[in-house]
Amino acid sequence: MKVVRFFLSLAALLLASVFLIAPASAQATRTWVSGVGDDANPCSRTAPCKTFAGAISKTAVSGEINVLDPGGFGAVTITKSITIRSDHIEAGVLVSGTNGIIVNAGDTGKVVLEGLDFEGVGTGLNGVHILSGLAVYIIRCDIRHFTQNGVNSISSTAGTRVIIQNSTINMNGGGVNVKGTGVGNAVAIIDTLVDGNTNFAAQADGAGNVVSVTNSSLTGSATALSLLNTATATSFGPSNRVTGAGTFTTTTAFK
Repeated sequence: MKVVRFFLSLAALLLASVFLIAPASAQATRTWVSGVGDDANPCSRTAPCKTFAGAISKTAVSGEINVLDPGGFGAVTITKSITIRSDHIEAGVLVSGTNGIIVNAGDTGKVVLEGLDFEGVGTGLNGVHILSGLAVYIIRCDIRHFTQNGVNSISSTAGTRVIIQNSTINMNGGGVNVKGTGVGNAVAIIDTLVDGNTNFAAQADGAGNVVSVTNSSLTGSATALSLLNTATATSFGPSNRVTGAGTFTTTTAFK
């Protein structure tokens, strides 16, 4: 009887230890960053992290990182479906000599970047650099002063869609570039200003790759639209303002 009690007590102790350990290693569906946070924290609302890189490892797949208060939250590489969102709070991604945010989320990954302020200080490479992912949404973001491109999609995923909405992409080497090695990659520019980029406002390179523009301005670059190797560009509606070399392959009226 004593032996039975001993083993029952031991089993209960082991079970209790599992429950105590599990929450510490679990990932949260919503995490928080703050300008005065600490990456040693669990990234909770009351104990936020300091950087996006610190928070992403503590955020579950398809979870969300929220910005609690103003700060500079640094570069990050995204390897899973996730949302990084700031609701009208200064959320800086300031980098020098590297990329701002790298998206390498695999063939099924969906990533949302909303309300972020990208600053390349004249030496950063690309603001958003997309290597793989099914869909990437760039909403209410400002991207400037990168030596290569504001948004650079070279995704290996077939059919990658990049949607840029209500954003400003200015004073970079190039504005928006899609040159995916996957088949049929596309970038949609909606309600966005792409201005003052040195090489081009928008570029598509490669068969099946396409850039589409709706209610946006492609201005301030010597080349507005650069289409290489049978890539195409579509203008939706009559409301786009385009200055510089290059023309749309097709223009589609709203119905």
